[in-house]
Amino acid sequence: MDLNDLQGIAAEWWSRILAGFHRDAGLEPTLLELGLILAVALAVSVPRASWRYFGLFVTMVHELGHAFAALTTGRLVKGIHLRFDQSGAMMSRGSGRAGAVWAGFWGYPVPAVVGCVLVLAAFSGWSSLALSVSALLLLATLLFIRNAQGAVIAVGLALASSLLVWFAPAALLGHLTLALGIGLLVGSVRDWLNLLGVHTRRRHQLANSDAHILSRRTGVPSALWLAGFAAVIMACWVLAGMAVAAVAGFPA
Repeated sequence: MDLNDLQGIAAEWWSRILAGFHRDAGLEPTLLELGLILAVALAVSVPRASWRYFGLFVTMVHELGHAFAALTTGRLVKGIHLRFDQSGAMMSRGSGRAGAVWAGFWGYPVPAVVGCVLVLAAFSGWSSLALSVSALLLLATLLFIRNAQGAVIAVGLALASSLLVWFAPAALLGHLTLALGIGLLVGSVRDWLNLLGVHTRRRHQLANSDAHILSRRTGVPSALWLAGFAAVIMACWVLAGMAVAAVAGFPA
């Protein structure tokens, strides 16, 4: 494969990314389709074997949430570490405690926020846009990865998202977007329950808990930060559930 071939592949990939920047008819699944989509979402986010891999995606979204929140306060993102055990860290620099606290909060809730956005995108006709933007964001994340395991994870996710944009049939984009959204919503709960376990059963791991770190920085008890994470996650579940109920014709 020569340089011209690589340029051709890159040009085709970019054209497919740009082709996603449009709105289609929103997904209107039957109850059977909803059931199958839910089954797929649960299959990737609940069993331990599949969660071993899908959980890496949830961790990536978690760390990107920290990074984006840091950027909104003017902090400089120094890098992101990701590890195969689904742990991670985002390093940023800036003055002021408020910015650090804001960035520290938006980790655990963000997979639920993104999941809710994907659910709404599927029903409102923005599935292709959501997938194109996701592919670009995952590719851009490579610029911030600072460890070898993180590089492997980031490259794998960026490649998977690019292949999805390239090969996924247009008729299935809404279904895939909805399944990813529900998977992230389930993953956000699973991650929060794991964090709760750190505070109740595995307290030797507290040093790595976002809630514990926020508590030390602010003096606000960890329990309140855990409740704050849960409140955002629950709100996202409610909003996504209302969207599913409206499309399925269930009573509000």
